[in-house]
Amino acid sequence: MDDEKEVIVAICKYVYTNWILKAKSQREFALKCDIEESTVRRIKNIALGTSKTDYNMSVKTIAKICRRKDVTLGELFQNIKK
Repeated sequence: MDDEKEVIVAICKYVYTNWILKAKSQREFALKCDIEESTVRRIKNIALGTSKTDYNMSVKTIAKICRRKDVTLGELFQNIKK
């Protein structure tokens, strides 16, 4: 696995485990974060290792999720690093 893919997988696992799973639904999470529900499904599939395709999550998407969760990008990466 290359470094870029490892970073995306780590981000997806963190977002899915800590935020998406705790939401009432994937749809609710998508609406609150102002992202597409299909994006939430992609994050989930990458996190669970069930995706057959790669996903290159944009910084814009990561920033929207972090903004809604009141977390800076720096804090997100610090949490992932732990």
